Amino acid sequence: MKRTGILNRHLAGALAELGHGDGVLVCDAGMPVPAGPRVVDLAFRAGIPSFADVLEGLLAELVIEGATAAHEVREANPAAARLLENCLPDLTLVPHDELKALSAGARLIVRTGEARPYANVLLRCGVFF
Repeated sequence: MKRTGILNRHLAGALAELGHGDGVLVCDAGMPVPAGPRVVDLAFRAGIPSFADVLEGLLAELVIEGATAAHEVREANPAAARLLENCLPDLTLVPHDELKALSAGARLIVRTGEARPYANVLLRCGVFF
């Protein structure tokens, strides 16, 4: 058994399969999950695990070359907006409906237990070299 890093075997396996340019949607419990992409649902109860905890864990494991979130996050969920802007300085903001449409092209969806609105981000994988 792994001692550090991501212990959830479904998530660890899915991350190992990602390649350059693949999308990973990290979303709250209310985000519509499109059919098609692999889904790892980590939601246990409202707020557990938090969006912040899951995002922090993923950013420690992945190389990210781009990120997209809904511009509505700034007004509806300022805490999530600050988190995203601090962790992802090149963050692109689009209308929420556009983010939902883009999420259909993600290779992986990681659903958190977050219960606050617009705690969603689409990450684009980079390479480590």
